[in-house]
Amino acid sequence: MSVGAPEREPQVQRDYFPDDEEYKGFLAGRTRRARLFQFWALLALTTAVLALATLLYTIINDSFGLVAVVNERDPEDIVADLGYDPETVSLGEIEYDEMVGLLEESVSSGVGRRLEREQRFYEDRLVFESDETWIEICSSDEAPTGCTAGPRDSANVLALVQERVVVPDIIAAYELVPSILDPEGFEDEVAAGFESGRFGDYTPDQAQIEWRAWFSLTFLRSPASSIPEIAGIRTAILGSAWLVLITIGFAVPVGVGAAIYLVEFAKPNRFTNIIQTNINNLAGVPSIIYGMLGLAILVRVLEPITSGSLFGYSGADNGRTVLSAGITLGLLTLPVVIISAQEALKAVPDSLRAAGMALGATRWQTVRSQILPIAFPGILTGTILSVARAIGETAPLILVGAASFITVDPSGPFSKFTALPIQIFQWTSFPQVEFQHLAAAASIALLLLLLTLNAAAVILRNRYSRRAQ
Repeated sequence: MSVGAPEREPQVQRDYFPDDEEYKGFLAGRTRRARLFQFWALLALTTAVLALATLLYTIINDSFGLVAVVNERDPEDIVADLGYDPETVSLGEIEYDEMVGLLEESVSSGVGRRLEREQRFYEDRLVFESDETWIEICSSDEAPTGCTAGPRDSANVLALVQERVVVPDIIAAYELVPSILDPEGFEDEVAAGFESGRFGDYTPDQAQIEWRAWFSLTFLRSPASSIPEIAGIRTAILGSAWLVLITIGFAVPVGVGAAIYLVEFAKPNRFTNIIQTNINNLAGVPSIIYGMLGLAILVRVLEPITSGSLFGYSGADNGRTVLSAGITLGLLTLPVVIISAQEALKAVPDSLRAAGMALGATRWQTVRSQILPIAFPGILTGTILSVARAIGETAPLILVGAASFITVDPSGPFSKFTALPIQIFQWTSFPQVEFQHLAAAASIALLLLLLTLNAAAVILRNRYSRRAQ
């Protein structure tokens, strides 16, 4: 030992293994934490299930029930006046020409011209408008939609007959559960309404209490109407279908192509890192920002293209068309499509890439013949789920210019349009109870559409996964 060096303390041998009591304490603490985590996880799952069950109960409960309806003209009397037996023939079964004749007798000439300018009744002749006036208004810069849209079908004319001739009015409505549990209470409520004068000049003899399924095939086939008793969502469904087609047609080729380039061809550098970071950030941008982008670029800057005027189409006088909305939703879903396609491509083993290159195939041949068939199920699933998310968007469609009320079905990418979320949003803003029932029925249709897309994603994924194996 050197002189002046401090003496080292002897090292104490420590026991790093707990004794029985410490071990039991550690085990008890871990068990408590595990049980606490399990409790909170179970509570979160129960809350989610209860919230979903409450939503479904509310929607279904508002979509069916008893109603008390008063008609200005009973459909049976109309059928009898036309010479048919009301017991065997319903109003919807009479001839198309006879329904148009009922409108010609019941509506004023001004209303008839407005209806015909919205959409014609016949392809080869006019009912309310003269040929000279029709040629003049169709050759103007602000030609109505009837100049380019096809003629009305039977369901559309039937809806007009019900709206303008039958003129139904639901004066009271019950939900599903009260209608099943207490139907007598509804009759008493209607009788009390007549006694108190709440139903105006209507008399109890005019009211008919009947079961009403707000969600029905008639509701799906009928166009929109300002009268809730006959309103439907056919126009909104067709508008949503057009949006889905345009969204897929834009987002899938661009998104999958971008994913293939970034995963298979692009070299890792600062430029590709910036692109990847921006794609990840764009996936979290609020949808209303995409709506502002669509309004500024697609509706205003690219108006000659999106309105169809560049191609000689005169159906829309601005860019607020289904094409603008579809591309806007395509931009909204594009980051998600790219990310899901990237993950599907990265999941393919690198050994397949090396094998293809070793056999003399080019990089593109390897990607096309070996990588894409295996990654296709994942790409397809991500694409369908992202499109399903876009269907429920409302804010971008409002900014791009979806019509809050339209009765003419979209006939092409340059048509004016509406969609199911817009229709639901509009009905929920009305104070009448009947529109709340219509909104619930439209919500069922939207949920069924989303479930169909999700089921299609699962089925196609499983199918193509088996093929790839």
